[in-house]
Amino acid sequence: MKLVAVSQRVDAWPERGEWRDALDQRLHDFLLAAGCLPVPVPNRWVAAPGAEPFARWIAAVRPTAVVLSGGNHIGQCPARDLTERSLLDAAERQNLPVLGICRGMQMIGVRAGAELRSVAGHVRARHAVSGAIARDVNSYHDLALAACPDGFEVLARSADGEIEAIRHRSLRWEGWMWHPERESTLERADIERARELLHAT
Repeated sequence: MKLVAVSQRVDAWPERGEWRDALDQRLHDFLLAAGCLPVPVPNRWVAAPGAEPFARWIAAVRPTAVVLSGGNHIGQCPARDLTERSLLDAAERQNLPVLGICRGMQMIGVRAGAELRSVAGHVRARHAVSGAIARDVNSYHDLALAACPDGFEVLARSADGEIEAIRHRSLRWEGWMWHPERESTLERADIERARELLHAT
């Protein structure tokens, strides 16, 4: 199995003074189905003082791919933003495959210079996408990439023209705005596409 570093959302519980890293358990199911062993990345380690715990984590775990999960808006949780940027930096240095899911695709695009814009009709919905990927997908986002970032190509758009999937032209990086883990039954097409991407060498 491929060892995959997975970013985590941040859930705030201010009444308890807690900020919790979290992952949908179904994302583990999806990645296991794609032949990957998910290893969650703590968000505090990048910003923590001392002897660069994130760099030591990467060196110790030695992931073979990176998945940026969904949840949280960019800018909402600075520690998570920093963690995901650091994961993408490490993936670029080490030529690792990357899959960005929803917010994860947005982070990939923003890091490459793209901007986000508000969209309507994409929260708790299903819609068709067309392009290199063509089928019905789920939708849980109120922000989208305003344009395809430099160095990337669009793999899918929704009927209203929003970018729903992107691929880097030279790196083994993809972003999907749908959540493969939120399907009632995991989609074989998503599993196979993730397997092909994340197992690439």
